[in-house]
Amino acid sequence: MILTTELPAHAGAIERLLDTAFGPKRKAKTVYRLRRGVAPVADLCMVALDEDAPGYSAAQPRLVASIRYWPVMAADGTMTLMLGPIAVAEDYRSAGLGGQLIRASLARAEALGYASVLLVGDAPYYNRFGFTRQPVLGLKLPGPVELDRFLGLEFIPGSLSNAHGMLGRALARTAVPAATAETAVGEAPTAETGMTKLARPRRRAVR
Repeated sequence: MILTTELPAHAGAIERLLDTAFGPKRKAKTVYRLRRGVAPVADLCMVALDEDAPGYSAAQPRLVASIRYWPVMAADGTMTLMLGPIAVAEDYRSAGLGGQLIRASLARAEALGYASVLLVGDAPYYNRFGFTRQPVLGLKLPGPVELDRFLGLEFIPGSLSNAHGMLGRALARTAVPAATAETAVGEAPTAETGMTKLARPRRRAVR
């Protein structure tokens, strides 16, 4: 199993994965209003590839998980990142790939100097990665959302909790890092390869 940076060649497989995981109506959700017409943050978008999946190979591995990040901007001009969507193929959901992608990409974001991340997701799950309600109490989303699912994480204290107002699209790629780091840390891929090699997980069907 390999964690690596998303490439343009992965786009079709990612769309199929997202359609399977969230259904064709996923683009009607509030978070998609912030993504529409905006390019994701390429340095942080990652995929999991299984070279050993039946019918696949190292030359043509199976894409089994994906995570993306998008630049967003608050009404007061604060720039931040929005995590999501993250999806894992059904027969790999017991392998911990979602958590590995989250940790690896967050480590990369922090190492690259990004100040904060927000998301809409299941609080008990994302709490384990440091996401809470407190950093986003002054922010609003441009549509309906369950507030207990609107969460934030600060790499730089105060970078998100001091922001306020409605979140909107960052039409230009303006979500630049607050600082620049030469290498990623933790589980993040290396600058040379862009890859993290993982032990192959046991696949179990999710009922």
